Amino acid sequence: MNDSDLIRGSIAGDPKMQEALYQKYASKMYAVCLRYAGNNDDAQDLLQEGFIKVFRNLEKFRHEGSFEGWMRRVFVNTSIEQYRKKVHMNSISDQEERGIEDASVSVLDQLAERDIIQLVQDLSPGYRAVFNLYVIEGYSHKEIGELLSISEGTSKSQLARAKAILQKKVAGFLGEKRKQANK
Repeated sequence: MNDSDLIRGSIAGDPKMQEALYQKYASKMYAVCLRYAGNNDDAQDLLQEGFIKVFRNLEKFRHEGSFEGWMRRVFVNTSIEQYRKKVHMNSISDQEERGIEDASVSVLDQLAERDIIQLVQDLSPGYRAVFNLYVIEGYSHKEIGELLSISEGTSKSQLARAKAILQKKVAGFLGEKRKQANK
């Protein structure tokens, strides 16, 4: 069944169409939620909240661009809203920012996707939000600042910190994997 039929049926309140729409996109949208959530339970909550918003706002979809892209935006915005409710970003001074090394995370290529997701989930909520918005979603630091009500400089420093933390975690993770393989 195509998206247009699912959208029309869901707007009309057809439970079968709503279920089909949910089944078609739940796993993809859960992956988006998982990147922003601290754990599986929080990701499930974001997924539920996101689908509630999708179903309430389906008539606002203008059929310009992909429906999946529109849904993804709803889920990212839902995740950001939840983040704002729970956490306040800690501003980092310019001196601290200069001391943060913008380390490469190319080592991430050696990890399985689930390992990467877990490492990103272990970041503090502020670092995780900025990392996801910049690296995964492709937002600029200016856009991130506007979305999270922080300065552009804070966004840059949060990203640098997140990358540095991830690099250390990846190195430790890979070291453990090597130790286990050598046993």
